Amino acid sequence: MLKRSQRLTADALPPLPARPGVSYIMPVLNEAEHISAAITTILDQEYAGEKEIVLALGPSTDETTSIVTTLAAGEPRIHIVHNPAGDTPTSLNLAIAATSHPVIVRVDAHSELTGDYTDTAIAVLRDTGAANCGGLMLARGRTPFQKAVARAYMSRVGLGGPAYHTGDEPQESESAYLGIYRREVFDVLGGFDSTLRRGQDWELNLRIREAGGRIWFDPRLEVTYWPRTTWRKIVQQFHATGIWRAELIRRHGTKNSWRYFAPPLLVLGVAASLIETLLQLSGATHTWPRFLRHFTALVHVPSLAYVAGIVAAAGQARDCGRRERAWFALVLPTMHLSWGAGFLRGLLTGAGTAADRSR
Repeated sequence: MLKRSQRLTADALPPLPARPGVSYIMPVLNEAEHISAAITTILDQEYAGEKEIVLALGPSTDETTSIVTTLAAGEPRIHIVHNPAGDTPTSLNLAIAATSHPVIVRVDAHSELTGDYTDTAIAVLRDTGAANCGGLMLARGRTPFQKAVARAYMSRVGLGGPAYHTGDEPQESESAYLGIYRREVFDVLGGFDSTLRRGQDWELNLRIREAGGRIWFDPRLEVTYWPRTTWRKIVQQFHATGIWRAELIRRHGTKNSWRYFAPPLLVLGVAASLIETLLQLSGATHTWPRFLRHFTALVHVPSLAYVAGIVAAAGQARDCGRRERAWFALVLPTMHLSWGAGFLRGLLTGAGTAADRSR
């Protein structure tokens, strides 16, 4: 049982100053395409309080290090810490350790903030007594493929579940996209779990809730997010995400939502359907009793229903061109099956040192 001084309930958190200083933390690795825009939207925040940006720089193999170093040389509010390992949770913890303000805002190098993001976030923290809050991930794309991925992110048929993907009314939440944290979260809980390469946000939010803290979703907190740009990178990203979600299941069991089991069940259903089809084509089922052949044929029903659902979802995407719609129909099962296959692997073997190679 945590002592009152270790609780994160609204009445245990001290009042925020009128204009609390804000520290923005960002893990950075191979983000040459997006990093300048991400930092610019932080520097352009309309918030009148003190601001600092702490960039946790991994061993990038593109021009990221050069870009970041140049930006920091001309802007005293930008600070750099180095993480030779390059993993996200360690980068986040190193960045947090270098901050000095009572509000800590996590920002992704693929993200862009609206001008009033910080003002709104401070108001939400103050009005709700939340220990952490977050808003809506507005996925966007430039090419037909990236636009299709963005559409899948924002669709209930795609990622579904959390309000920060699909939008909803302000409410308490299981987790928060990126996160705007009271410093007391890290004083009490000690930061992100460095053994989790993915899902570290969800795990920290679990500990916040267990400490009595409130996680709050507010759709006014909009963050533009630019998804991966190739099919291969989407496969790699979602496979790694599935592996680490399974690791969270292994560690925290039923504290996870049951919706996380849908993709692995889909993979098992598709595999069963393929096996039954191969048995039919090989003639192995011809000697089976008729009732057994009819019974095993039912294994195709879930897969056929899923295909019908994907076709229907793509058909309803009428506000885009044919190429984007076609990619959308391919991206949806790519996300689901990659995630589900990764989950099954992680559930059986644990995550080990699995990494997201899409970066």
